[in-house]
Formats: sequence, C-alpha cells, structure tokens
Amino acid sequence: MTSPLSPLDRQAVEEIAEFPMPRDSACPFDPPPALRQRDADEPVSKVRLWDGSTHWLVTRYEDQRALYGDQRLSVDTTRAGFPYLNEAFREVAAKTPPSFLNMDDPDHARIRRMVTAPFAIKRIEALRPAIQRMTDELIDKMLAGPKPVDLVEALALPLPSLVICELLGVPYDDHDFFQSNSKVGLRRDVTPEAVRAASGALFQYLDRQLDRKIAEPADDMLSELGARFQAGDLTRQEAVMLGQLLLGAGHETSANMIALGVLAFLEHPDQLAIVRDTDDPKVLASAADEMLRYLTVVHNGQRRLALEDLEVGGQLVRAGEGVIIPGATGNWDAGLFPEPEKLDVTRDARRHMAFGFGIHQCLGQPLARLELQVVYGTLFRRIPELRLAAELEKIPFKDDGIVYGVYELPVTW
Repeated sequence: MTSPLSPLDRQAVEEIAEFPMPRDSACPFDPPPALRQRDADEPVSKVRLWDGSTHWLVTRYEDQRALYGDQRLSVDTTRAGFPYLNEAFREVAAKTPPSFLNMDDPDHARIRRMVTAPFAIKRIEALRPAIQRMTDELIDKMLAGPKPVDLVEALALPLPSLVICELLGVPYDDHDFFQSNSKVGLRRDVTPEAVRAASGALFQYLDRQLDRKIAEPADDMLSELGARFQAGDLTRQEAVMLGQLLLGAGHETSANMIALGVLAFLEHPDQLAIVRDTDDPKVLASAADEMLRYLTVVHNGQRRLALEDLEVGGQLVRAGEGVIIPGATGNWDAGLFPEPEKLDVTRDARRHMAFGFGIHQCLGQPLARLELQVVYGTLFRRIPELRLAAELEKIPFKDDGIVYGVYELPVTW
C-alpha cells in the first residue's frame, strides 16, 4: 500500500507539468508549445497524468528510438504502475484479456507473426490498383454531389474502411456499426462503461463473423484467423480480438491522417502544388512520409513500464516507473529533421517514428503509406480547385482524442 504523501511531496507533485499538454489553436499542426519547450529545456523529465500519478516523459529522437528497442520496458497494461491514458483504459486493462498490442514477447511475437504476411510490402503494393479504383469512385461521387462537402465523410473515413473490410473479409455494409463503436474508445474523457459496451458489441460482431468464415472460408484475413483457431495456433478469444484490433486500427488512424493531411496541404499551397503536379511515385512516397512526420496523429505518447532500472538521457528510471514517449517531439527533432516546423515534401523523412519503432512498430504501416500516397496523389490532381469551405479557426480539431485529426473538413471547389 502506498504511503500518504507529505505536504512537501504533495506540493512537488502538484508543480509537475500535466500531460498531455494543450495545443496552440493558432498553430493546430504543431506539437503543444509547452511540450516543445520541455523538449528544449529538459528532454527527460517527470509529468503528471489525469490520476495524479507521475511518470517519465522522454522527448528526444535518439532516446525514444533506444527505448522502443529496450526489452526492459513493458507494454503490459496489467502491470501495477502502468501510465494509463485514462480511467477507461485502466478499468478495461483490469477486467479484459490484453490484445497483442499490450503483450510482451514471447506472447507478442507468437501472435504477431500470424498476421504479418498480409501486411508484407509486396502484398500491400499489389492492392494499389484496387485502392486507386476506390479512391476514384469516392471522388466521382463527391464531384457529382452538392457542395460544400465534408471530406471526412466523403473520402477520409470511407476509403480506409473499404480497404480494411476487403482485407479482413467483413461486409462494408456494416461500416456504420463498427465505425461508431470503434470511435468510442478514442476520446480521452470516455467512461469505462462506454468502452466496455462498445468493445463488447464489436467482439460479438467479430465472433459471429469468425463463425461465418470458418463455415465458408475465403481469401481474407478473418478466414486465416479462423484457420489458425481451428489448428490450435490461436484461442478463439485471441482470434476474435485480433480481428477486432485490425478492424478498428485499420481505418481510424488512416482516416485522421487523410483528412488532417489534406487540411495541411490546403494551408501550404506550395507543397500542395508539388504533389498535385507530379506522377512520380517516389515524390508521393516522400510526401506521405513527410506528412506522417509533420503531423504524428498518435499524439498522446506511447506508454511503457520499466521492468528494471535503466538510464535515459542521464536520468535513472527505476523499475516500476512509467515512461511516456511523445512521437511528435521525436519527429520534430531538429538534429535529424532541420527546420522541423516546416512542411517540406522534398525532405527525406523516412526515419520518422509516426509508426513507433522496434518490435511493436505498427503492423499496418505499409497499408497506411499506400493509402496516403494514392489519396494525396489523386485528390488534388482531380480537383485542383479544392479549397476550404470554412475558416481554419472554425475547423473542429480532435484535441480531446487519442488520435489527432478533425471531426469534419468542409471543402468546396
């Protein structure tokens, strides 16, 4: 049982900066000013979370990269002292089995290798014609409809949803159901009850879909998970939870990157022109990576727990202490990315860590990159007059979200 804090200790805790830190509404693409200042002044320091607990904040690129590869850090959210994002995450971690995202090796490696093959670069690249067709069809529908249009609803959300439904093997007709339930857990202020209800509904849905694929297998990932379950490689719960994870993660982050990236391009017409006027896949690939670096939509920091004492940036992190790794500061490290506040699609941004790094690096990054390349390379070419239909100050940003983005993006042409 933790001893009560003395008055001096309590005052010291209260003076520690809170995390996450607020963004400047005048600079919505930038990391929070206080976070950048912390990076400049004290790149390894303590911050206070929503529940009053204090943890280490590590902001420098090289330190972050080293931590991502350090086996002395755990992603297991069931361990005491883990730096939970909110109360809902803490409650869910205590009452439900972890997904493979929150497993350490060897369990993590065992499950991850079962879903690695469908995301291999060559297999994902083979999807380019299909993703191009989907993108063109959605833009056709935009052009044929009324103006202005909400780009989130017209393109940014449906495209990755269509793609992940195709890959996973679930009906796109169910997209309203899984989109509405997936987004429940993406707000920092969500209640544990709401998360449990939404997660339970998604689990039951994927459980029924798994039965369907076991009975009538097809060439899709859910059928593969069903085969793995039947072979004894996965438990039924593991198979369903993997399907649930892939369904949610497969559309939410990409949807936010598409919409927020389009907005950033509209606010940087010189960079937009480079993307609009090229058909060079290398230029489009560079633009997608630069936008991933520039925006870093997973903006509440990756969370870890130290299993042993370790040194980071001259500071001793003791076993049992939490560590938070905010990707935005690493991706804006001027030592690696000169003038990081400048959006420059011609720079080599491939070393960004928008997808993390190490054994827990995002499995779907080849797919996310491909979707961004196709959308950015198609939208502005097909609608060169595209422009905002509202003032930037009126755009509703997801400051309260786990994934940064915009709730809606009214555009016209």
